[in-house]
Amino acid sequence: MRERRVTIYGPMYQHDTSEVSQVSKRSGVLEFAVLGLLQESPMHGYELRKRLNAVLGSFRAFSYGSLYPCLKDLLGRGWIVEDVSAPALAGRRSKIVYALTAEGKERFQDLLADAGPSAWDDETFGVHLAFFGRTDAEVRMRILEGRRSRLEERLDTLRGSLARTRERVDAYTLELQQHGLESVEREVRWLNELITTERRGETPGRIDSTVRVLPGADQDKE
Repeated sequence: MRERRVTIYGPMYQHDTSEVSQVSKRSGVLEFAVLGLLQESPMHGYELRKRLNAVLGSFRAFSYGSLYPCLKDLLGRGWIVEDVSAPALAGRRSKIVYALTAEGKERFQDLLADAGPSAWDDETFGVHLAFFGRTDAEVRMRILEGRRSRLEERLDTLRGSLARTRERVDAYTLELQQHGLESVEREVRWLNELITTERRGETPGRIDSTVRVLPGADQDKE
């Protein structure tokens, strides 16, 4: 059966609503994030889940149930291994610690080096940015410039749509469209600042760690 693909031009974003495509992108983002965090140090599942929430942010929240299928897949590919960290206490399960293998480290480096169009997408750009501290400067620049180019194309589309529909929509729809336009304009300005900083060979002042915690990140409430 042929997969049906539908493109919707909305006021804020242009979405590919192919379910297979979106699931694949989310899986790739989770794989990238898990490998990157495990390269820092081995972690058990609960700790890994908290770190993923902190790095990816609540706006890219994933379900708790999606982490373990991802870990199982990475185990099957030989990119991670698991180890029982300590004997189980009475009535409790042993904690399984996950660690990166040599093949997993190589896979993570391949993902870091990817500066193609997939790295500019809404789903994937954030996780690439989170690991910019470990990314080659040339790759960082290509990703930032590619993301900016993608958003500039989106701006042209949004401005054209706004100009065509301004007289035909109600005030609230117009406000929504304007909000979408301003959001993209803000991100383009932010990217311009990052690109300028990169060209100077400087580190952005607001980024002071190897793994950047993205805006909207969940804080550890425990």
